[in-house]
Amino acid sequence: MSEPHADPGPGAGTGAEASPDTTRERLLAEVAALPSLPGVYRYFDAQDQVLYVGKARNLKKRVTSYFQKDHGGTRIGVMVGRIARLETTVVRTEAEALLLENNLIKALNPKFNILFRDDKSYPYLKLVSHPFPRVAYYRGAVDRKHTYFGPYPGAWAVKETILLLQKAFRLRTCEDTVFANRSRPCLLYQIRRCSGPCVGLISPVDYARDVGNAERFLRGDAEEVIGTLQVQMMSYADALEFERAAEVRNQITALSRVLHQQSVEESSLSARDRDVDILAVRVQGGRACVNLAMVRGGRHLGDRAYFPAHVEDAAALSGATALESADTAEPVDAAVSVDQQVLEAFIAQHYLGVAPPPALVLSHAVDVRLLEALAEQTGVRISAQHQPREQRRVWLEMAEKGADIALARLLAEEGSQRERTRALIDALDLAVPDLDAFRIECFDISHTAGESTLASCVVYQNHAMRNNEYRRYNIEGITGGDDYAAMRQVLQRRYAKLAEAQAAPDAPLAGTTVRGQRLPDLVLVDGGRGQVSMAREVFSELGLDLALIVGVEKGEGRKVGLEELVFADGREKVYLGRDSAALMLVAQIRDEAHRFAITGMRARRASVRTGSSRLEDIAGVGPKKRARLLQRFGGVRGVTAASVDELATVDGISHELAEAIYRALH
Repeated sequence: MSEPHADPGPGAGTGAEASPDTTRERLLAEVAALPSLPGVYRYFDAQDQVLYVGKARNLKKRVTSYFQKDHGGTRIGVMVGRIARLETTVVRTEAEALLLENNLIKALNPKFNILFRDDKSYPYLKLVSHPFPRVAYYRGAVDRKHTYFGPYPGAWAVKETILLLQKAFRLRTCEDTVFANRSRPCLLYQIRRCSGPCVGLISPVDYARDVGNAERFLRGDAEEVIGTLQVQMMSYADALEFERAAEVRNQITALSRVLHQQSVEESSLSARDRDVDILAVRVQGGRACVNLAMVRGGRHLGDRAYFPAHVEDAAALSGATALESADTAEPVDAAVSVDQQVLEAFIAQHYLGVAPPPALVLSHAVDVRLLEALAEQTGVRISAQHQPREQRRVWLEMAEKGADIALARLLAEEGSQRERTRALIDALDLAVPDLDAFRIECFDISHTAGESTLASCVVYQNHAMRNNEYRRYNIEGITGGDDYAAMRQVLQRRYAKLAEAQAAPDAPLAGTTVRGQRLPDLVLVDGGRGQVSMAREVFSELGLDLALIVGVEKGEGRKVGLEELVFADGREKVYLGRDSAALMLVAQIRDEAHRFAITGMRARRASVRTGSSRLEDIAGVGPKKRARLLQRFGGVRGVTAASVDELATVDGISHELAEAIYRALH
């Protein structure tokens, strides 16, 4: 790959110093000097902002086509009229051009290119190398040291699979440092989610057998695994080891339930349908959606919607495909649909960062040269089908329906609080099947000079704060001012019972609740690495997913808008940007948690001064009614001296409640 071929010359980057005619003459001279070789070209405006990035098998032919005629007031004409300079890079093959083009699109964010957000952080299920391997959720680059399964369409799919492996094969999930220092089995062993290898409750041979069965299941050999387990169960039964036979039976039940939930009958799948990606695109109202569904090991893992930027501007250039076909044998007027442009942009940008499966099922046909170039870059021979039959047709219809629903929802959410929610989900790379059900719980610690520590928990769901689900926790038994210990205590109290219920043998794979409460999709803690580290310890002990925890760390000078997000699962810190809709939502929730904690502290101090704690103990008298009573009668003594009829004159106090207040105070 060579350096940029065309030298823009001194002052070319500004463009403002030269007249339009002079600029055009200079550009035409540069275009005339271009070689007839594969390469990538970039157009810049007078402010040196990149307008467009494209690739070509023949640079001279392709770039010349933009300048050889008057495009009038079309979108192409507008773009060409803004070009102040150009750069080109000559490469050896079209595959190299594909790679460079999409790397530049991601890096430069050109206005007239369809741009998909970089998604290098796809989640995997990781089987960590160890004498007793552990199963873990993982994001990042894979290596050969460990075994990886995936990628998965989202975090929820990995969590579901890990929970299944815990139920069916009882593989450990604790980190190696915890494993090496256990003297007795943890809660997961007690609830039959782990076989207790840390304290020698299972032999290396038996544990290795469970690991092998889990690997076979993840690779799509579920029926074979179930058959092996059935033979093992009968063997234990014949030997009168009924307890062990019952454990194997439970494994079979868990696996069979999952297979039953799948919409795909695995026995009917051919080998070519074991690993497939299904891509459906929909374009409407200037927005587009590409819905990606994944099948791995014959299991449909779910789907994920992607919404590219710049579709409207890029789609307006769809007529430019006539230009782009100038160096091919296709007719000059062979226009490519916007749907195809979006789909090709997704394939080019997505699969350069994520290894493609050998088969793609597509809603629209794509240029075969794109697949050839992609195969040359990735080393994977890719087949594509856009008019499938049988099971593949079912998959495609599911993906198309998902794209329709996702795009309709996006259009309805634009410019609203929903957009903030979606922005946060996208910024944190979360996969949420139901946006309305997305739940955030945020914690804050407050105290008075190290004394009377109080923790607040606020809830955000259905795109609004859920005031009726707010909770305050009086923190006791810690050193004054120890916010870390306070955070540990409140998280333990908030999630211990939920973790236990979720881990119960008869618990569903998702959606476990305790008294109407369920685990949130995101846990925000107001603090940086210290608070996140404490939350990580608690979640590790409870067997909960570390990816749920996000800390809100104040930026330089503690200025609003400079906050960074800190993750418990090892991801790098993220700065969302001062004007980010995602940061606005995080700040809104964080500030509400802080406000709720502060008002709690003020109420506690007022209670000490006025003796209003007696009012707090009365059922039906909340903060607002208590404040009205104290204001109306000048303090708790006045409330105590008031009659039932006088109490009932206060707004919100019924006669029955007035009687209850009177009885409680006398």
